[in-house]
Amino acid sequence: MRPTLILLHHFGGSARSWDMVIDRLGGAFPTLALDLPGFGDAAAMAGPYTVDSYADVVAAKIDQRGLAQTVLLGHSMGGKVALALAARRPPTVCSLVLLAPSPPTPEPITDSARAALLAQWAIRDAAERTLAGITGRALSEDARNRAIDDLTRCGKAAWSAWLNFGSREDIAAAMPRISVPVALLSGSCDTVLPTALISREVAARLCNASMGIIPGAGHLLTLEAPDAVAAAIVSFVHGQADGRRIGTTTNDPSADVIRTG
Repeated sequence: MRPTLILLHHFGGSARSWDMVIDRLGGAFPTLALDLPGFGDAAAMAGPYTVDSYADVVAAKIDQRGLAQTVLLGHSMGGKVALALAARRPPTVCSLVLLAPSPPTPEPITDSARAALLAQWAIRDAAERTLAGITGRALSEDARNRAIDDLTRCGKAAWSAWLNFGSREDIAAAMPRISVPVALLSGSCDTVLPTALISREVAARLCNASMGIIPGAGHLLTLEAPDAVAAAIVSFVHGQADGRRIGTTTNDPSADVIRTG
């Protein structure tokens, strides 16, 4: 049985942030890309926008579809949600793939940066500057426009709650409960959640994690390096049967393939 990939987007993104990766997977696995409440086309949540509340939403979507085997794929904010859900040890979740995940510990955002982001909600010029600052590779015009559109259509409650609360939540104590294999991907030029932070705050807290680095990529891996991300997903999910793990890339800055070993 092929597992269903559950795709959780980054802060300020949407389900369509995964479109280019899904295209490159070529139907290798069934996929379910979700708009988390307050983002994309999803309605606002009635209750508080906590990491656990988001995990509840994802768990409910899995249950509603009767999925027997899933892989959680979380990007940035979605990565923290995936970690929270995996820590509950749901029997349907067999592994995780986390792209530049928000750590289980509070994100190292300065007060001034947090205040600036709060003030930039739904402002297109600010979204354009943010996008330019967090990417390491040039985006296609279509990807750039969709990313900016997603940034400017977030619900204000969801936007503010992540910056004020979700990104600050500390769920590190639950990490030892995660026993399934976890693949971590990081862009070598990520200034939002650098590789060293992912290694220290995420990988080191998990008992069965492996790490991959995409040279030259920044924070938005699904948009900057969809080929490498799709290749890593296929290799990792298929590799669970024979013990292969995602490893570190070569030092060649033009390389765009995660190597397994």
